[in-house]
Amino acid sequence: MQKLFRWASKWWPGLIPLAVMWGFAAWNNTLPVEADLSARSAAALKDTVLDKTRITVDGRDVSLAAEAFSEEGRRDAVIAVETVPGVRLVDDRTRLVPEAKPFVWNAERDVVRVTLSGSAPLPSMRARLTEAARKEVAGVEVADQMGLARGAPPRFEAAATLLLDQIGKLKDGKITITDTKVNLSGMARELGGREAIAAALKNLPEGFSIAANDVKAPPYIFQAYKDPVAATVTMTGYVPDNAVHAAIATSASRKFFNEKVVDNLKASIGAPGSFNTAVVAALGALSRLSTGTLVVSDREVKLSGDALYEGAANDIRAGLGKDFPKNWQYKPEITVKPAAGPVDGTVCQQLFSDLLNKGKIRFAAKRADIDPDSAGILDHLIETALRCPNVNIEIAGHTDADGEDGFNRALSEKRAQAVIDYLIKAGLPASRFTAVGHGSTQPLAGNDTDEGKAQNRRIEFLVR
Repeated sequence: MQKLFRWASKWWPGLIPLAVMWGFAAWNNTLPVEADLSARSAAALKDTVLDKTRITVDGRDVSLAAEAFSEEGRRDAVIAVETVPGVRLVDDRTRLVPEAKPFVWNAERDVVRVTLSGSAPLPSMRARLTEAARKEVAGVEVADQMGLARGAPPRFEAAATLLLDQIGKLKDGKITITDTKVNLSGMARELGGREAIAAALKNLPEGFSIAANDVKAPPYIFQAYKDPVAATVTMTGYVPDNAVHAAIATSASRKFFNEKVVDNLKASIGAPGSFNTAVVAALGALSRLSTGTLVVSDREVKLSGDALYEGAANDIRAGLGKDFPKNWQYKPEITVKPAAGPVDGTVCQQLFSDLLNKGKIRFAAKRADIDPDSAGILDHLIETALRCPNVNIEIAGHTDADGEDGFNRALSEKRAQAVIDYLIKAGLPASRFTAVGHGSTQPLAGNDTDEGKAQNRRIEFLVR
């Protein structure tokens, strides 16, 4: 027996390295098998729709963990792995994606991004909705904060895609689907956008309905800027239609005698009532300023700038609101342009002539009533008269040759006196002015054309 123990003690130490070598060989042979089974199991799941899939292999046993979007899809995934050649046992750790009750999806837009949140029913659909948002708001960041959940109503993707088509029409706002109810809020990016969204919502898929549509139209804005350096009046913003557009453009060309009118207006729906009346009155006030800005936003008018003299500033502040329709607000911010230096009679005459060569004082037909469109040029003439306080001025009226000579002479004198009355009302002393009516006796052009007659109908300022 002792011999046996002595013999065993000699070979036993050799078993240790042999066992290590055998274990290493077994492990080394198992690794490729497990990697192969893992790869083939993943390939078997290629056509299944799963989320958070995890496959682990121990020998020939496979553990499958995943979230499926239906019970049928969950079972199909397990069977697909079970039928992989070489798999002995599948440890089923799959479960269903949680169901959302109610099923809510949101698309929200602010100044810098569009955020998609709530639930999407499938990963592929989530990707398609994100891509649809990016196409609709090209250049704007799209943040995908959607989760995955079961419970989407039928035709959910069609409804969400149609609503994403509207997100580009919003300046800011939010669109929500709650099961089959749709809620919208925010402000349209452009005039007409609210109406375009409302029209598109009529095409929602069957089963979906509008619970609330609180999309607001943006302010209806008309702007005009008078730039004395460039000698321009630039009009931007909106007008209701082509007829109003033409009326405003014609009025502006009559009021702004010394500036080129740059017309960048566009026609759009949504104008407040009496828009044309208010804008024409506001443009008349702007024409009396040296430089100024006019902003009409819905039913609010803001006018800022420099009047040519103190009396004009007071008149504009006090009087313009009277020309506006009811329920309109007027906010004047009128200051007075620094007074220009005095000039002698010769320069004064030249300034008067230059002004009246650029514009005309207009009157009602066959009457001595001054046309309101002449307020701008009259203010410039008054400013010039203030610069030469020591000279007397003859206001001469002229008519065309239509009608009787006596009537024309009387009418021309009445018109000259109407101008003097305007100057006196502005604060100039009556003693400086004399009214003279020449009728049609001093024509500048022939009276056989409308253009010639228009040249002959005029008021002259003559320094005496």
